Amino acid sequence: MINFRYHVVSLTAVFLALAIGLVVGTAALNGPVADSLKEHVNALRKDNQQMRQQVNSLQKELDMEEDFAAESAPLLLSGKLSGRRVLVLSLPSGREHTEGVLKMLQLGGANVTGRIDVQDKFINLESNNNLLELAVTAARPNSVSTANLPGNGHGVETSSALLASVLLDRPAGTPPVTEADRRTVLQQYTSGGYLTAQDKVSGPAEAVVLVSGQPYVDKDSANKDKSVVKIAEQFDRAGAIVVGGMGSAGGNLVAEVRGDPVLSQSISTVDNANTVQGQLVTALALVQQLTERKAGQYGVGDNAAGGLLPKLPQ
Repeated sequence: MINFRYHVVSLTAVFLALAIGLVVGTAALNGPVADSLKEHVNALRKDNQQMRQQVNSLQKELDMEEDFAAESAPLLLSGKLSGRRVLVLSLPSGREHTEGVLKMLQLGGANVTGRIDVQDKFINLESNNNLLELAVTAARPNSVSTANLPGNGHGVETSSALLASVLLDRPAGTPPVTEADRRTVLQQYTSGGYLTAQDKVSGPAEAVVLVSGQPYVDKDSANKDKSVVKIAEQFDRAGAIVVGGMGSAGGNLVAEVRGDPVLSQSISTVDNANTVQGQLVTALALVQQLTERKAGQYGVGDNAAGGLLPKLPQ
């Protein structure tokens, strides 16, 4: 009969055999396994170094392309916007690269009539009724008829139509807006926190550059993105317009214009205006708008049908 002592001896023998097997196996395989692991580590280290060098090289190449665009801008733009009156509007998403766009317009000789920053409050849904009241009664000058304003109850659209009518040239045969009326309209919107005028608006413009960026991402993003399109639509009705944006997907303004068969025929877009190259192209797209009355879609996005930059006549 097998007793408890036999079980203990048997189990001890089994564990002893396992221990001896592990020791022998490790000793036998230690050399090849360690060498193989060492080779893999060295290979990964080399790959990592090569990738780091490649990233550094690409970054250097990008920096040089930006330097090239900056140095060639005066040659490409010289005199091409001389005497042209341009208004610059910036959306909150495009604020960071507005100065770069302004610099390119000035290099081209443009007369920048003013820079106005559109605030988030202008686009928020909660402001709809206040914007309607401002556009129809409080801010509207006598020279702008309510009949010329949209009547669909959309505050951003109606206010954008009013602002376009006082900031851009009026249609032929229409009485001009006086300087006092223009100043009053802007004061109403700036005091309400809807706009910020970075400098005094010197007069009406014949064209506008609308600087935008990425789409909204909050719970009201869809409605806000549509409101931004309404701004572009109304200024497009009043004069030439170029949208200098960042990216061309996800519902941002550039993507919406390019995806609209009507708007894309009259509004030019640039999808990399956050770069020096894109800022230069934004100014060139405006030249094309003013001289050829032609819209184009430029940049690095898949939907940039016009390529990197406009082909302007010599």
